[in-house]
Amino acid sequence: MTQQRRILLTVAALLAFIALIVAGFVHRISLPRVLSGAEMKANGLYIHAAPRHFGDFALVDHHGQPFTPERLEGQWSLLFFGFTFCPDICPTTMAFLNEFMTELEGTEVEDTQVIMVSVDPARDTVEQLASYVPYFNADFVGVTGEFLDIHRFATALNTPFRKVAGQGPDDYQVDHSANVVLINPRGDYHGFFKAPLDKAQMKLTYRSARMIWGRTQ
Repeated sequence: MTQQRRILLTVAALLAFIALIVAGFVHRISLPRVLSGAEMKANGLYIHAAPRHFGDFALVDHHGQPFTPERLEGQWSLLFFGFTFCPDICPTTMAFLNEFMTELEGTEVEDTQVIMVSVDPARDTVEQLASYVPYFNADFVGVTGEFLDIHRFATALNTPFRKVAGQGPDDYQVDHSANVVLINPRGDYHGFFKAPLDKAQMKLTYRSARMIWGRTQ
């Protein structure tokens, strides 16, 4: 082998090595950065150190179908506790969640479901939810049930609510949290997004939570 050929081979090897290093660097910086727990908290997502199993429940969705723990397995779930007679927080949050879903990408969209659980089951019948929830997004799920069952479910997810009396028996409001509960694909209580919600922060923290959880499975 001539000296010139050895030089050419050496240069080619160096160029290939440099190209490999550059490609690895570009790939790494193109990946979304995974936030730490402290960073997620600073951006509004509070993750439990250990996801919590919150027991059985038997509710019903806005199609009249049973809503049981199995409905929260196999995908990520965003739960919002609200009611159809809510004048401000609920429609605003539901519209926000619809916009949030449109900004997710790839499998994030495919394995994320949004659920509104009624804190006013006396007025939020299956029919009432069926005329309300799909208005914001046809894929969203509305859930109602017996008051005590709803109350136990909300309590297990640290989402208290209370009835505020008005002028008559049907003239009342319900005080409730505007947080959005995060359930992981095992159906466990993973954490919550603290209100007020911000789309950019929520997208970043949600993606980080998914990636961190995925590494442990």
